[in-house]
Amino acid sequence: MSTQTFMSKQTSGDFTARDPATGHPRPPRREFKARGSFVERCPGCNLPRLNCLCPYRLTVESTARVWLLTHPLEHHKPTNTGRLIHDVLPTTEVFTWYRTAPDERLLALLEDDRFAPFVIFPDDQPDYADRVVGLDAVASVKGDGKTPVFILLDGTWRQARRIFRKSPYLDSLPVLPLVSERLTRYQLRKPASAAHLCTAEVAAELLRQSGDTLAGDVLDDYFDAFNDSYAASRRFEKLLEPTPAMKRLQTRRTR
Repeated sequence: MSTQTFMSKQTSGDFTARDPATGHPRPPRREFKARGSFVERCPGCNLPRLNCLCPYRLTVESTARVWLLTHPLEHHKPTNTGRLIHDVLPTTEVFTWYRTAPDERLLALLEDDRFAPFVIFPDDQPDYADRVVGLDAVASVKGDGKTPVFILLDGTWRQARRIFRKSPYLDSLPVLPLVSERLTRYQLRKPASAAHLCTAEVAAELLRQSGDTLAGDVLDDYFDAFNDSYAASRRFEKLLEPTPAMKRLQTRRTR
């Protein structure tokens, strides 16, 4: 599935035309006129054609899965990195978050005994300390024959905290904080802290730490390729030579 098709599926349907809680029609959406909205984009990767990402796209498998609970505003941002996870791991599920209308398919999957979901969130508040687990819990569910699932709250830090606090169906799930010394390499948005990794960086680090080393490495390289391609395009510069991450992806594609 192309990135454009994937994004169109996530940004089409009733939730853009009608309020999911009331069913009432929404007012027409204002035309998207953010910086870059007039750039000619590749239909395959949605990046500016100047530095298309398609030659570096590579899919892999993993023992763990990723489910994205995405704030609705994120679907319209070409700088969103959650879609990179789906590009690399086709089993990735994407759900749009609405406070008053949880996705029924997500609710059904949360009840599926095949999966053992973990909410990825910092362990910085005492009121849910009893739910905090470590990576040993991921190894344990694998030993029980279940598929661990990393539920990533895809949005700004403020949006992610709102999703965490305003989603009762997440309240019974174990909370797995990401413990990492890595600093973000994301160039397209300014984080509140260099320790705040973007969605794709979080997924790559979790995959590596939980044993899916290949998937984590490929996603990390694909993120770097995206990051460098998009940043160069913003400067209206053509990357004349593949970066080291791009070369690694090209090598894996030809094996």
